[in-house]
Amino acid sequence: MYNYTEFDEAFVRARVAQFSQQVARRIDGSLTEDEFRPLRLMNGLYLQLHAYMLRVAIPYGSLDSRKMRQLAHIADTWDKGYGHFTTRQNIQFNWPKLSDVPAILSALADVGMHAIQTSGNTIRNVTADHFAGAAADEIDDPRPIAELLRQWSTDHPEFQFLPRKFKIAITGSPHDRAVTKAHDIGLRMVRNAAGDPGFEVIVGGGLGRTPLIGHVVRPFLPQADLLPYVEAVLSVYNLLGRRDNKYKARIKITLHETGAEALTAMIEERFAELRRAYDGTDQTLLQEIRAAFSHPVFKTAPTEAHYNAQVNDPAYRSWADTNLVAHRNPDYAIVQVSLKAHGATPGDATSDQMRVLADLAEFFGHDEIRISHEQNVILPHVHKGDLPTVHAILKKAGLATANVGLISDIIACPGMDYCSLATARSIPVAQAIATRFDELDLEHEIGPLKIKISGCINACGHHHVGHIGILGLDRAGVENYQITLGGDGTETASIGEKAGPGFAYDEVVPAIERLIAAYLDLRLEPSETFLMAYRRLGPAPFKAALYPEGNRHAA
Repeated sequence: MYNYTEFDEAFVRARVAQFSQQVARRIDGSLTEDEFRPLRLMNGLYLQLHAYMLRVAIPYGSLDSRKMRQLAHIADTWDKGYGHFTTRQNIQFNWPKLSDVPAILSALADVGMHAIQTSGNTIRNVTADHFAGAAADEIDDPRPIAELLRQWSTDHPEFQFLPRKFKIAITGSPHDRAVTKAHDIGLRMVRNAAGDPGFEVIVGGGLGRTPLIGHVVRPFLPQADLLPYVEAVLSVYNLLGRRDNKYKARIKITLHETGAEALTAMIEERFAELRRAYDGTDQTLLQEIRAAFSHPVFKTAPTEAHYNAQVNDPAYRSWADTNLVAHRNPDYAIVQVSLKAHGATPGDATSDQMRVLADLAEFFGHDEIRISHEQNVILPHVHKGDLPTVHAILKKAGLATANVGLISDIIACPGMDYCSLATARSIPVAQAIATRFDELDLEHEIGPLKIKISGCINACGHHHVGHIGILGLDRAGVENYQITLGGDGTETASIGEKAGPGFAYDEVVPAIERLIAAYLDLRLEPSETFLMAYRRLGPAPFKAALYPEGNRHAA
């Protein structure tokens, strides 16, 4: 974990004091809602369907036990006893009273947390690979770079009023677990021919009403040049980005309208100017940041308990097969804790569950916790000898569902249950699909499959990059669900293809059943995943399964 400085503490406290005064002025009527709106958005406070919602930043998805316990305390004291983890690796509290928000922000500041830049037309929370610092396939830990970007972008005077919100993702692994190609800037760590680490820089990705895969503007950028290059991208976008139409204001539209070659040339020209202005201070700061990260001291102990449990306990074996990932230390494992128990709301965790996760991290996980963009919780460093005990505790807390990466591990936005922008429900659809395939006992037979659901065109559920994507829309006052096929958020990223006409709410689960039945019949062998089969066969046989009445429905 990164240990914050006195400057961070003072900065956050000052912002809390400032916003507390603004809240008081809103409550006493000195500020109208229109006047208050930009102020609250600068501090992560939204007005949703039923109440205010506070979005709390979890920079690059990293927490420790103290922070997690404080989130549990906030949930119990000022909310309804739970929090919702999001695809931006943040947490949202859906029911705070406006009068309580200053107290919540002060409680966050007590543990080095805040809600700054979790909204507004600025640089949002920098997200990262949720296995950062632990993954066996990692070139280097990207979190110090992510922290450098966080410090640089926070309250940056030039980039507080961009044409539109701006999202950066970073991964230190050749295998992209951060969906970098669907971000305004995506950073993938790579090596050049000499073996030096650097970054592939991707610009102009994004989902929403115009989903696009980002364009590679630099196949290899030395790490020392990263900050001036990112600043060059932001500077060019800030000048060119449209402000006349918010639907055409993202950098992906700027790239499309300007042309990739022309925009890249402008970025390179601005980079050459900025690079001369950087005097190495950023690299000195980066070294200080690296030093401020506390790295776990791995223990040496027997690992037999893990292997014995795999042989003797089928439930444990199932959990180990799906929820554990190889660690860079062979005596350790990365534990993925599913927040997708069958029938539960994806991404929700109760305050009691948060405290259990905090205890596990403190006693068995070197006091580190990560939030994944897939709305699960990660214990990145758990010794294999401790895994049976960890599993038993998770099971007692309702957190041992063995389904990570399977059909019930669904990403879903809050949808019309909470969001004022939503046009359809997401959560009940996710719950129904997960429950149905649990009843059919088919999850493990189906194998790896990513379903992602959005309740409106803004695509907060990342449906465009789901192997199966579901988009809820309003058709003349009736919920209608459009299905996309073949999306992918990894290094082989692709945007899913619309399968055909949408389905009524009660038709979605039967449609997914037909689709999965077709896949199981069409695959060459159990190791051929849904995405592999789709790419081999194309959309035709899957559309035929979705629309059995005839091809006219799939036109």
